[in-house]
Amino acid sequence: MADDITLRVSTCTRNANAGPGDPTYATSNGRDITGWTSVRVSRGIERCPSDFEVAFTEPYPGVSQVIVQPGDQVQVLLGTDVVLTGFVDRYMPSYNAREHTIRISGRSKCQDLVDCSARWTGGQLLNLTIDKIAKQLCSVYGIEVNVADGTVIGDPIPQLNIMIGEPIYGVLERLARYRALLLYDQPDGSLMLANGGAGSSSIGTRKAASDFKEGVNVASAGAMFGMDGRFSDYDAVYQGLDTLQDIGDGGNLIAHVTDPGVPRLRYRAIVSENVAGGSVVAQQRANWELAARMGRSMQVRLSTDSWRDSAGTLYEPNTIVDIDLPGLKLTPKTWLIAEVTYMRDEQGTRADLVIMPPQAFYPEPVTLYPIAPDYTTVSGVNS
Repeated sequence: MADDITLRVSTCTRNANAGPGDPTYATSNGRDITGWTSVRVSRGIERCPSDFEVAFTEPYPGVSQVIVQPGDQVQVLLGTDVVLTGFVDRYMPSYNAREHTIRISGRSKCQDLVDCSARWTGGQLLNLTIDKIAKQLCSVYGIEVNVADGTVIGDPIPQLNIMIGEPIYGVLERLARYRALLLYDQPDGSLMLANGGAGSSSIGTRKAASDFKEGVNVASAGAMFGMDGRFSDYDAVYQGLDTLQDIGDGGNLIAHVTDPGVPRLRYRAIVSENVAGGSVVAQQRANWELAARMGRSMQVRLSTDSWRDSAGTLYEPNTIVDIDLPGLKLTPKTWLIAEVTYMRDEQGTRADLVIMPPQAFYPEPVTLYPIAPDYTTVSGVNS
């Protein structure tokens, strides 16, 4: 039986006297709304915020009433599973000679981190790790911040200056990119910080109970193997700000890494984002650039006819899955679900997934796949 689509909606009333960290609104008039005929919910390990759109086109009791208002708090449930917690952005009614249609779209709570400016007295934070910075900035909008198991947060950021009008997500994304962390939201609307690598458990937190096999549960599939985003040589430059502290090349430190899978000279220089850290910072930034670009040069997009694996669990971002798609000239792989979109419309129920190598999200450079997708190099051993 197909999962019901439920919107659990509550009316929001602003709490103008809320202090730092207090809820900025109260909720009332909670109600569950079902009967939706189409749904799209998109989540991803690099998507913030998650978003949804639902619609119904059949006659509905009380259809002349506005059942949802922009600004309402909403939970989107597929069956009994909450997949998104956030707010209604838009209510879009329409009609023609045959039907009355209502479409509702919205995003997770983390939308306020993307849309709204950071609000912090003094505009400066000193000697705090990125998770503490995130918790302080996000508390203004009542958004919780969690750190995935196995994540290495890194040393404190010596000094953070927040530009006037800069969104919180812009601040955190800049720091996360430097610390090789991912920012994505959770079904409860909270923000997750995660990284990964050899020995880390924050990437690929679970494995799907069923794989994707050509001719069995894959309705359509396509792949992309690219070279346009990769470079043969990377230089990360750290430019010191305190020249009296720098000695020798301290004001112009360069970390160099190479990608042996690029068959010609393609050079890229990067300015390392931080005010301290020297060569360690520059090396970390160079490694992240190489690993991310290499991993993102390979991806599979496929569509399957269920939102759930064989154990009844929803396909989710950050889930390891086996893929066997010989029609794409791809040998069997164990890769990571980077993004999932749950769909239901006149074409039926399906999940559209973007699947990539886990190494795309690792902070250290690991050369696992050269140009050919069916050729692997690990520690100099070909297989």
